[in-house]
Amino acid sequence: MTTDEDRTNFPAGAVVVSIDAMGGDSGVEAIIGGIELSANINPDIRFIVHGDSIKINALLQKSPALIDMVDVRHADKVVEMDAKPAQAVRGGKGSSMWNTLQSVKDGEATVAVSCGNTGALMMMAVLRLRKLPGVNRPAIAVLWPSRNPSGHNVMLDMGADIKADAADLLQYAIMGASYARNGLGLERPRVGLLNIGTEDNKGRPELQEAAEMIEASQNASGLEYIGFVEGSDLPADRVDIIVTDGFTGNVALKASEGTAKLVGDFLREAFTHSTMAKMAAVIASGPLKRLKNRIDPRHSNGGVFLGLNGTVIKSHGSADAVGVSAAIKLAFTLAQNGFSEKLAARVASANAASKNTTSESNEA
Repeated sequence: MTTDEDRTNFPAGAVVVSIDAMGGDSGVEAIIGGIELSANINPDIRFIVHGDSIKINALLQKSPALIDMVDVRHADKVVEMDAKPAQAVRGGKGSSMWNTLQSVKDGEATVAVSCGNTGALMMMAVLRLRKLPGVNRPAIAVLWPSRNPSGHNVMLDMGADIKADAADLLQYAIMGASYARNGLGLERPRVGLLNIGTEDNKGRPELQEAAEMIEASQNASGLEYIGFVEGSDLPADRVDIIVTDGFTGNVALKASEGTAKLVGDFLREAFTHSTMAKMAAVIASGPLKRLKNRIDPRHSNGGVFLGLNGTVIKSHGSADAVGVSAAIKLAFTLAQNGFSEKLAARVASANAASKNTTSESNEA
C-alpha cells in the first residue's frame, strides 16, 4: 500500500484504475472488497484509490496482498448521492470523485470507476476530461442480458442526456459499435434503432432520419445496421447494440430492474409458501442457482461513459464487492484493449467522412 507521501511506481505494463472509494451506498468496504476480488483474478492490475485514507488503509491492512497494488490518495470531500449535479460540480474540487477523474486526466490512470451520483459524475467528467471533438452529447452504455453468445447486448443512451437528435443517434451507434468490439469482442456489431415497431414507416422524424444516416455510414463505421427494433428485442439475439435517447433508455432500464426484482420475489414466494414448495426448492436448487447467476445484475455492473477524452465506468450505487469487481473487470478489459484511443479514432474518422459527404453534396 502506498500513500501520498510514499508512492511506489507501478510496474511497466500494469493497467492502472482510478477508483472513487466514497461514492457508493455500500461504503468503503464494498470498494476494497471489489478491488481484492479483481486483484486475485488480474495480477497486472493496479489501483489509485481516492477517499478517506484512514478508512481505506484500515481495510487494506486486512489484505496484505494488496500492499503493492494500491496507491491511496486522501480526499476530505465526498459528493453526496442526492446532490444536484451543478451544485456538486461547483463544490466538487478536491472530492474523491473529482480526484478520481483527475488521475485519468493527468495520465496516471487509464480508466476511472465510481459508484457515485450519476449526474454529478457525468457533468464532472465532461468538465475534467472534455468531450471528444465532434461529439455533441456523451452517452452511457450498459450491458443488457440477452440470448446472444456473449450473454449481453449493448444499449445506449441510458440517461446521460434525455434528448437526442438524428446526428446524436448516429454517434451513439458508432460509439456503441466501438464499445462492443472492444468490450465484447464483436468484429462487426449489429445495430438496431429502438422504435415503437420494426416497420420502416414507424417512428418520429428524427428516428427516420437517424435510420438513413446509420445505414449510410455502416461500412465506414464497421457496423451492420439491421433496422428498427422494439422492446421485445432488447434481450433477444437479433441485435448486438440498441440505440435510443437517454429518456427512453433510462425508463427501459429501471423497468427491467423492477421486473427482475418482481420475478425474483414471485419465485421466492412460490418456493416458500408451503412445506412441499420448500422441498421442491431443495430439489431444484442447482437449476435455480444457475438461473440466479445468469440473471444476477451484479455480474454485468458498469455503465460506460462514451464520447469523452478518457474512459469512465459508472458502477451501480448499491453495488456490493461482487458488483464493484465486475465494474473493475470491465474497466480492465477496455483499458487493455486501448478502448479510449480506438473510440477517439473511430469518432474522428466518422466526423471526417461526414464532412466529406456534406462537401460533395454541396458541390453537386
